Amino acid sequence: MRVIIQRVSGCFVSIEGEIKSNIGTGLLVLAGFENEDSEEDLLWMSRKINSLRIFNDDEGVMNLSIKDIDGEMLIVSQFTLHAKTKKGNRPSYIKAAKPETAVPLYEKFINICEKETGKEIQTGEFGADMQISLINDGPVTILIDSKNKDL
Repeated sequence: MRVIIQRVSGCFVSIEGEIKSNIGTGLLVLAGFENEDSEEDLLWMSRKINSLRIFNDDEGVMNLSIKDIDGEMLIVSQFTLHAKTKKGNRPSYIKAAKPETAVPLYEKFINICEKETGKEIQTGEFGADMQISLINDGPVTILIDSKNKDL
């Protein structure tokens, strides 16, 4: 599982001109799934995201987690996070899970994050052509891969 996390002061997802989801201060999580991903990957990733101290404390130091600030979260599935660009100019998505695998992983990840935060998680719509508007606060953007925990 691979995610890109963006600390935002506001974010919304629209589909065909209609706003589907909208959050204030919190995290936009772009999540890509592989066939090999397990519930262990989902649990690890949820704990990691919810514990990351990337929000400023009173002294302007990134020392607070999303739970500490009672922030919101928007999770959008994004298979392109598993793009392979080694050969040629057209990315290969062979490592990205097919919808029959990715959809259940995405839904389970959302449920795990809701349990972890105790809050409803806003979402995109799997497979839809979405437009995401955000104000990246900082900017703070972090890549995390459950198969490469050194990132």
